[in-house]
Amino acid sequence: MALSDYLIFSAILFSISVAGIFLNRKNVIIILMSIELMLLAVNTNFIAFSYYLGDVAGQVFVFFILTVAAAEAAIGLAILIVLFRNKRTIDVEELDSLNG
Repeated sequence: MALSDYLIFSAILFSISVAGIFLNRKNVIIILMSIELMLLAVNTNFIAFSYYLGDVAGQVFVFFILTVAAAEAAIGLAILIVLFRNKRTIDVEELDSLNG
């Protein structure tokens, strides 16, 4: 497969994730999944360029991005669970006032 195939695949993933964020602004879970999909698209670019340039630095950088993505998902879901317990909803429009 050529480098352009990976870049087109990554652009499609990134476009789907941007559309997921802008079209669905009510469900927090879908917004978090769209952010994870964005990170996956960026990781695909890093791996493709790393492979075709013969440099391992891009592949090492992907491990750091995956670590941050896992922490972001865990913290985001924990915050979401706490918000659901307090407000009884995950609708973004109803969570606009985050008073303690």
